[in-house]
Amino acid sequence: MKSYCLELSGPWACFTRPEMKVERVSYDVMTPSAARACFEAILWKPAIRWHVRRIEVLKPIRWINLRRNEVASVVSTRNVEAAMKNGKGDLALYIEDDHQQRAGLFLRDVAYRVHADLEFQRERDPDASPAKYHEMFERRAGKGQCVNQPYLGCREFAAAFRLVGDAGAVPHPIAETRDLGFMLHDLDFAKPHDPQPRFFRAKLENGVVEVPAWESGEVRG
Repeated sequence: MKSYCLELSGPWACFTRPEMKVERVSYDVMTPSAARACFEAILWKPAIRWHVRRIEVLKPIRWINLRRNEVASVVSTRNVEAAMKNGKGDLALYIEDDHQQRAGLFLRDVAYRVHADLEFQRERDPDASPAKYHEMFERRAGKGQCVNQPYLGCREFAAAFRLVGDAGAVPHPIAETRDLGFMLHDLDFAKPHDPQPRFFRAKLENGVVEVPAWESGEVRG
């Protein structure tokens, strides 16, 4: 494995707590799954996996309450199947006719430094070498290129990013320590049609959250 560090920032963020069924309420700090998604937005291939190891909080934790219009429904799978079978169909959702207001408790003016390991799975690309994927990621991240724009929890909250080469980079993490309670680590896709959330007990220690390995006993279903 080879370790990389990204600095991520944006005016808004929402790392939604899964226990909140209707209203969007963010965790205090970026979750490992959201951090992984940012790395995958720059480079994702079947032969690699990203493992988030550490999240550094670079700005004070600040909140904002917002009420937004959201689409109330999702496209029917039955309609999708019919359209695939017939070659045509009405799959549109019209927000003017199908929207509702929802309150949200979001983070504002956020910045993080996220450390992750790139694991090369040779069995999925026997003819390649780890260096191939290392070079791909370094080239893309160094030039600010991505497959899709990284985002901070919700797709509408786009993240600015840059590759950090210096482990002692500034700014330093915030000088704050607190117990964050149980936090979403990631989804377990052992059953692809029924992914299950897994959690860990998160603690902010002088502005840093250490993320336990997925296989460790600290990660629970």
